[in-house]
Formats: sequence, C-alpha cells, structure tokens
Amino acid sequence: MTDSAFPIDKLRSQLASGLVIPAHPLALSSQRKIDERRQRGLTRYYLAAGAGGLAVGVHSTQFEIHDPASGLLRPVLDLAVEEVRRRGGDKAQRPVLVAGLVGPTKQAVDEASLARDLGYDCGLLSLGAMKTAGDDELMAHCRTVAEVLPLFGFYLQPAVGGRKLSFAFWRRFVEIPGVVAVKIAPFNRYQTLDVVRAVDEAGRAREIALYTGNDDNIVFDLLTEFRFASSGQGRSLRMVGGLLGQWAMWTRRASELLAETKDAFATGSVSSGLLTLAAQLTDANGALFDAAHSYAGCLPGIHEALRRQGLLAGRWCLNPREDLSRGQIEDIDRIWNAYPDLRDDDFVAEHLDVWLS
Repeated sequence: MTDSAFPIDKLRSQLASGLVIPAHPLALSSQRKIDERRQRGLTRYYLAAGAGGLAVGVHSTQFEIHDPASGLLRPVLDLAVEEVRRRGGDKAQRPVLVAGLVGPTKQAVDEASLARDLGYDCGLLSLGAMKTAGDDELMAHCRTVAEVLPLFGFYLQPAVGGRKLSFAFWRRFVEIPGVVAVKIAPFNRYQTLDVVRAVDEAGRAREIALYTGNDDNIVFDLLTEFRFASSGQGRSLRMVGGLLGQWAMWTRRASELLAETKDAFATGSVSSGLLTLAAQLTDANGALFDAAHSYAGCLPGIHEALRRQGLLAGRWCLNPREDLSRGQIEDIDRIWNAYPDLRDDDFVAEHLDVWLS
C-alpha cells in the first residue's frame, strides 16, 4: 500500500499540471499467466521514462482481469502500487495512481473500495457495462461510485467496449463534486467537443483536468485552445495531458512530446515539424491499434511493440482468440521502419536489464 492517497485538492493540482499517464498493459507468459517480473518491469519503465501517473486495470490491462474468476484484479493493482512505493522519492510528487473501474454499480463500488484501500488516487470509470441505461441511471451510478473514490471520467469509444454518451450526460456528470478529470477517447471530434463544452458550461475548468485519450489525434488535442461562445473573451480550455494506450509504448518519447506541446502552447508557436510528427504518430497508431479492422488488434498491437523492445516476451492476451489481424504485422513493420524517431529503443536497451532484474 502507498502511504496514502492524495487529498483531493492535491490530486486536482497534480492532474492539472499535465501528465503522461500510460494505460498499463498486462504482461503474460505463453501459458497466459501473469508474468510478474515483466509486469514489474513495465511499471519501472514507465516511471523511469517520465510518466506522471499510471492507469492500471483499464482497457489496455485487459478488461477480463475484472472477472472475479480470473483472480487477477487485486494482484495486478497491487504490483503497480508496490513499484511506486519501492521507487521512493518525494512522496508529494509521486505518480498519480488511477484504477480502472467497470461493471454495474455494486461491482464498480467494490472495485473502487479495493482501489482506495490499496492507495489509488482516483478511478477511471467505464460505463460500457451499462449500454442500455438512461442518463438518470448512469448519473446515479456515477454519483454512488464517486462517494467511494474520486472519478476520472471516461469517454470510451464503442468499438472497444464503450458507449455513446450525450452532451446532456456530460453536462450533468461534470457537476459531480468528486470528478477530478476526464479522459476523452471517443475517437470522434464532435463527441470530443461535447465533453470540453460541458466542462466549460459548468464553469469547472479549474477543477476538472481534461486528458486526451484520442490516440488517433494526440498532438492536435494537446495543441488546441478550446473557446466557446459562452466562455467570453477571457476563458479557454485545453487538454493538459494524456491517458493513453499509445503512451504504454515509446513512453520516453511521449514525455518529450508532451513537453514540446506544452512549450508550443505557451508560446503560441507551433512548428511545422510538430505538425508533421502529429501525422506520423497517427499513422503509427493506425497500424498498432489496427484501425483498419475497427481496432480488433489494438491490444496485441501494443504488446507487439513492447515485445520488439524486449519489455514483453510475447503478445499473448488472456483471450486466446485475441491476436493481430490479417495484414497488421506487415503494417507494423512498415511504420516501425518509417518512424524510428517515434520510438525510445536506445533508452529501453540501456536500462532493460535493471528493470527486469
């Protein structure tokens, strides 16, 4: 267990500073059992690479770990906490710990209680299990979970288990006192604007940090200043960081990228090179996340990238039927050769033995 979760004001401050938060994958052996050495190694990599937070038990960790029959949720959450504690350093500046929460209300509350007891700071609440619920039912669900653990809202695209959520829902959601951030990941510009506008209209831009989860549009999300008619001339909003599956790999480069976008936003000067990088990163993401097949191979794609760097032993998933789509490996080969500057191979090679020791 960590010494304690951040007080909510400190948590808001940490999130508002803009962090790299990788969506932590699950390291498995060829027998599809947890590979504890490599699971710890991944966490050590993220912390060394400059991540300001960790999101564990989320889609990239495989939602199957939330099945009680798997017996994996608690140990996977606990491993990350142990590594954060072992790292030491300034406790006031430790990484923000985000736990994925799923299921109907009882399950989500139980998971939030577990995460809180382990020392997690907030919960990334997926609403994918409530696909037929109306807004009133969803709001009751969210409010109940928020009484246990601060919420990191989550707009997850339907292709990977989420559901469409209206502007009216988000406008009510951001009024919940325990909401500290929102991961915006619908891979849709109109739906992305729904969330940002809801935060703006609620007047909670200073309390709720906006994080991109749009792996297809990372750089532009981080560079955009959002202004709406209701804002007046003096108020604007921006996405301050990212909670991303894309940042589960090449994380050192992601930390550098976030710093670059912060500088560009602050100065109002966006270089043509940064715009070129935006397109390259989207192209790479399309191959790794398997956009051509509605993201069916996104988790094996992340694993394949980590395997090539030596961080994972293979790309196995808990579901034995989950693997790369036809033609995806060739597409990954293409972007691997095309964009070496997006990767952090030298950094990983230099420290890999220590992380896996």
